[in-house]
Amino acid sequence: MYDYLIVGAGLFGSVFARQATDAGKKVLVIDKHPNIAGNVYTEDIENIHVHKYGAHIFHTNNKEVWNYVTRFAEFNRFTNSPVANYKGELYSLPFNMYTFNKMWGVVTPEEAAAKIEEQRNEAGITEPHNLEEQAISLVGKDIYEKLIKGYTEKQWGRDCKDLPAFIIKRLPVRLTFDNNYFNALYQGIPVGGYTKMVANMLDGIEVRLDTDYFENKTKLDALADKIVYTGAIDAYFEYQLGALEYRSVRFETEVLDKPNFQGNAAVNYTDRETPWTRIIEHKWFEFGKDDAGNDIPKTVISREYSSEWKVGDEPYYPVNDEKNGALYQEYKKLADKEQKVIFGGRLGEYKYYDMDAVIASALELTEKELD
Repeated sequence: MYDYLIVGAGLFGSVFARQATDAGKKVLVIDKHPNIAGNVYTEDIENIHVHKYGAHIFHTNNKEVWNYVTRFAEFNRFTNSPVANYKGELYSLPFNMYTFNKMWGVVTPEEAAAKIEEQRNEAGITEPHNLEEQAISLVGKDIYEKLIKGYTEKQWGRDCKDLPAFIIKRLPVRLTFDNNYFNALYQGIPVGGYTKMVANMLDGIEVRLDTDYFENKTKLDALADKIVYTGAIDAYFEYQLGALEYRSVRFETEVLDKPNFQGNAAVNYTDRETPWTRIIEHKWFEFGKDDAGNDIPKTVISREYSSEWKVGDEPYYPVNDEKNGALYQEYKKLADKEQKVIFGGRLGEYKYYDMDAVIASALELTEKELD
């Protein structure tokens, strides 16, 4: 009945569905959730588009991807400038001259560079062997202790000495007063929310929600010539080689009877004692930091708690260390033998993808597949 059955109505599945449909293929999209858009799902609460599965800020230097997404949504000019809260001390992120001035009282880039160099030399690290050593060699001990250590250990549930150095290799350090977190040419949030953008991608395409692929696998597989599977690769093979590791995230969301809680979209809590990693105030993604947001008398905040994943939880971040990488390669060998099935996306490829990379990957795959 269908050329493609697409398992998952997130970004990867929705882009594949759109491209295949536009190429004249007959497509069915299914998702076990009651909604489309996967982890970028946004829900309207008090006229605020709430990011139900954590903050998603679209950013890319890929013009092809930017041109593609702007077919389905108009984007605002949101710039991500998070704030770090260390025991009530507030610091600018990414690390820049505002951060260094607050930390050390330095005023010029030369003074900041000298302070970082001094702390690097004191640490005496020539070749970093873990995340702690890598971070200290990049920004010195003070910034590591206050702004990296506690947050990272909460995020990953592991001591920084036990985490690989590559996780933090691209730590943004700027000797300027630029506090735009992403070094990306294009950045913003879809006006009307991500769910609306994905709905536009899936316009005219058959979608069945609340449909669990594994409960009806034989019947569903028989409907299509090929399957595009965007779920967890180890789940597809019933964890026969063991479960891959993920980090999961739990959210506590509340509506507050005030127009402004923290004055910024994201505040990271970088001390180890605060149980949450950050608080998101959703209205500032869309209304900017001026009086426009105060026209809405309420605000919605979400506290994020990082947790170890177990089978049955929602997987968020693949733990891309050596052990899990080796296990994924074994699953990939099994996947390569599945002639009818294409594995794609963050979970299907066990890869931490930013949104633009997910879309680029889906576009590349559809081009090969439909050529």
